[in-house]
Parts: sequence; structure tokens; C-alpha cells
Amino acid sequence: MSVSTAFSSFMKEAPAHAGAWMQMVSGVGDASALDKKTAELAYIAVLAATGNTSGIAFHVLSAKSLGASKQEVLSAVLLGLPAVGAVVIGAVPVAVEAYDQQG
Repeated sequence: MSVSTAFSSFMKEAPAHAGAWMQMVSGVGDASALDKKTAELAYIAVLAATGNTSGIAFHVLSAKSLGASKQEVLSAVLLGLPAVGAVVIGAVPVAVEAYDQQG
């Protein structure tokens, strides 16, 4: 799975910060009571709700590899629609393109 250009740059140019960030991410994941697929779908929902589409493709492919269907991914993207409105719609084409990739 490929990461966004911004995240790749972060990892390369600020390795100490990136390492600290990844350690925190790992710890939060380890502390979660959610199974991995559900956690990925929830994270996709958060990314879409915040308008942060740069990480969507990576997490869609991760969710897909964990057995998430295209409809589950789209449901996650659109979950925030009542709370945050149309900002989540911008994530739909990004998620669909990532899901439909070969792999």
C-alpha cells in the first residue's frame, strides 16, 4: 500500500517525529477494543468527516485487505454526513478509486 506524498515526506524529512507519531499510533491501536477492520472503517469515517482525504486511499486499501466490502467503505465515508454535512462527499471518489485499484 502506498502512503500519500505528504506522509512519505514527513517520514523522510522528520524521522524522529515520524517515529514518535508511529509509536503513538501503534499504542492507540493496541489499546482499542475494536477489531482491525472496524477500526479501519472508523478511521476512514474520521478522515472523511475532517476532510482529510490524503490518508483515505491507504486506509481504504487496508480495510479492503481486512475484508471490508466496497459498501462498508462507502458507508464509513458517509457516516458523518448528518453531523458534518457535505464535507464527507469529497472523500467518495477518493475511496472508490482506491477500493477499485487492483490489489
